[in-house]
Amino acid sequence: MISRLRQTSLSRFPRSARFGASLLAAGVLVACSGGRSPDSLSRPQNHLMGEDRGATGGDDQLQGGVNAYLWRGALDTLSFMPFASADAVGGVILTDWYQPPASHDERFKIAAYVLDRRLRSDALRVSVFRQVRQDGEWVDTPVSGTTTSDITTRILARARQLRAENGDRDN
Repeated sequence: MISRLRQTSLSRFPRSARFGASLLAAGVLVACSGGRSPDSLSRPQNHLMGEDRGATGGDDQLQGGVNAYLWRGALDTLSFMPFASADAVGGVILTDWYQPPASHDERFKIAAYVLDRRLRSDALRVSVFRQVRQDGEWVDTPVSGTTTSDITTRILARARQLRAENGDRDN
């Protein structure tokens, strides 16, 4: 019944239009897969660490609107967690949930925002989210008061280290 309905509704269109629609659908599928083979879709791949997409140097060389040292410092500091997304132009890094190896009943997620082109402490905002498992369900719980500030301090220290290694003191 369904196949007859499909044949009837598609037969109203000229053959060239049906072919064009099929070609368009195939193109969309290829574009969504990123040109990868179907079996590579099941393997997680983190391409974020190899490419900064805009955060390429100090303040003068920066193509986006964020400080490159803060950006790289955040990537380096959070690299132990899986990244959900990262946008150097917008200055946003979102991690996926991370479960520490020693704990099976809690997990963390971090959002880091680089807000300025200058290497300053107020140019970075970090949000840490924590969940604990209760009765088989993940429940949001507050993080320790020092967790967010500790991560922010580590990112800032790494950014300063990167700047010093680069010999850039103006930024």
